[in-house]
Amino acid sequence: MTEVIEIVKPVELPTSLPDHTQLPESDGTFVKNFQEHPQSILLTDSITPVLQQLHPDGQYCIGQDSGIYWRLTEPLERGAEAPDWFYVPNVPPNLDGQFRRSYVLWQEYVAPSIVLEFVSGDGSEERDSTPITGKFWVYEQAIRVPFYGIYEVNRARVEVYELLGGKYHLVTANEQGRFPISPVGLELGIWRGRYQNVELPWLRWWDADGNLLLAGSERAELERQEKELAQQEAKDERQRAEEERQRAEDERQRADRLAAQLRALGIEPEA
Repeated sequence: MTEVIEIVKPVELPTSLPDHTQLPESDGTFVKNFQEHPQSILLTDSITPVLQQLHPDGQYCIGQDSGIYWRLTEPLERGAEAPDWFYVPNVPPNLDGQFRRSYVLWQEYVAPSIVLEFVSGDGSEERDSTPITGKFWVYEQAIRVPFYGIYEVNRARVEVYELLGGKYHLVTANEQGRFPISPVGLELGIWRGRYQNVELPWLRWWDADGNLLLAGSERAELERQEKELAQQEAKDERQRAEEERQRAEDERQRADRLAAQLRALGIEPEA
């Protein structure tokens, strides 16, 4: 009897790990509500001048609802988390002249300094500490993000966690109800007001002196108001000068009339 030997071909392993151009940039889900996109814009727009000072060489990037790949899985997108907003220092804003499709840890190694999640449900997904699959666990144990914020617009609150000793610890708010974020030297908190025609408790930045960081549209509006105020002050100053000139002219005319009356009586005004 002839023995049949089955030849099994070896599994071909990839010669290199995929980069950001080879990984899915979306898992097919969509933004949960109309507030999340302007919220991300507000955070990015207002912090940009600060980051430009921190990184005069331009070496930093901000992700908004973008994937952070931390492991290889099948399907590939299961190996990523997509925070609503995150900041990574000391990395190029583009790769090989291209916009980033995602942020790949095995390609760059630098973890984000802060990750923010905007709660659209009951917050359980953002606080899920289940190993491997839970967002909280991934940010704490896998990606190891120094600061993790959970923002709940419906409750007008934000929770901030800091990674200390390999575990997240809830940060206590300061007297103003805000949370210091040391990597950027700013404070994070809730601001109630109108942005993009919507009145909400927005998540915003403050500097160390307690000044609210303005978005570009707010800076432009403030500059417009200051310009109008300066123009009005200049107009008022011209009006005051004209009124003073008119008073001086009236006084001169009265003096001329009095002098004429005195001369008519034979009295020299100078005497």
